[in-house]
Amino acid sequence: MASATRALSEAVIDGKFTDAAPAPDVRRICIGSYNIHSCIGLDRRCSPARIASVLQELDCDIFALQEVDNEPGDHDDSQQLEYLSQAMKMAAVPGLRIVRHSGEYGNALLTRFPVISVHRHDLSFGRWLEPRGALDVELDVGGRALRVIATHLGLSRSERRFQWRQLLAAIASSPPDHPTIVLGDMNEWFPRAGTLRDAHKILGEALAPPEFPSFAPFLALTRIWVRPVQAIVSVSVHRSPLARRASDHLPLRAVIDVGQFKQRNVLR
Repeated sequence: MASATRALSEAVIDGKFTDAAPAPDVRRICIGSYNIHSCIGLDRRCSPARIASVLQELDCDIFALQEVDNEPGDHDDSQQLEYLSQAMKMAAVPGLRIVRHSGEYGNALLTRFPVISVHRHDLSFGRWLEPRGALDVELDVGGRALRVIATHLGLSRSERRFQWRQLLAAIASSPPDHPTIVLGDMNEWFPRAGTLRDAHKILGEALAPPEFPSFAPFLALTRIWVRPVQAIVSVSVHRSPLARRASDHLPLRAVIDVGQFKQRNVLR
């Protein structure tokens, strides 16, 4: 992972990335969210190359990835973020990570757009539960500043309520007209949950097609919100034969009309 993120680390000054050239003007972008399950597929085989092939099928400009396993070593299944960054020729932004005896594990972002700033929110709840976090990244999308918040929430309802309160407070720190995308594996099994209602009030209600489990999806655990909501062109599940085998989740893909964003120029 170190070399995949070294260029970003060396460019940062007081939380701001100042050396990236502005992206060319764009009208539409694609963003994906994918729980890659440590690159372990339904056949129990760990294959970062297979996950990279699914990402290539998706052909997104931004990917929010969950359950990225980053064990040290030279094996094919080690340094997964490094591998995927190089395979996709995209910049990698690592999130708050869980440190295990064998390495690091957690959220990450891949992007084709220049990174303006990165903040990491600690969403951990209780000393006995798995640490959780959110990546809060500002991107330069054709001269417009786009905020992307990517996360993977906990399994218990009380844990998710706590985490949503932290996330909604972070979202409220930006003006309501600031273009914002919130996405990831929310682990919310109940479509009428209060946490989702609170998010819909602030971000608008987005489509959430079922994507879990990958072999016969009936639960919508992964979600993508876009503010303003009218910028959403489509949200769909990627159901290719390869995606059905590569992870226990299917990836979500959203097409977004950047022209619907209120012009908020990047300051340089």
